Amino acid sequence: MKQLFHKSASFAMAFLVLFSTVSFTVDKHFCGKILVDQAVFSEAQSCGMHADVPVSTEDACCDEEKVLVEGQKDLKMSFDDLDLEQQVFLASFTWSYANLFEGEAQAETPFFHYKPPLLVYDLQLLDKTFLI
Repeated sequence: MKQLFHKSASFAMAFLVLFSTVSFTVDKHFCGKILVDQAVFSEAQSCGMHADVPVSTEDACCDEEKVLVEGQKDLKMSFDDLDLEQQVFLASFTWSYANLFEGEAQAETPFFHYKPPLLVYDLQLLDKTFLI
């Protein structure tokens, strides 16, 4: 369960970094107030009204709209860019987190591989001798 959580969290963070750095353009073509075409990563197709009517800036019924969504450009951050308090916090947090999952030393059992003999008869019951 713990490994599944770690894998899914790392997968989600990788996609978050990927999608925060991707830039794309949304191109929209309006004819009047009606949206005729919308395209991502390419140009929207026009309705064909441009070819028939001479284009004038005052009478134009068609409208082009481009929305540019820019991703992050600089993801690099250096340890030296942080001030002293942030460096101390980051170093102590990393050290304490790394030592959190470190297991304690296990005491070695001296007779771990020793197998006791099989008891065929319970001799104490047969001889009726008990330690008190």
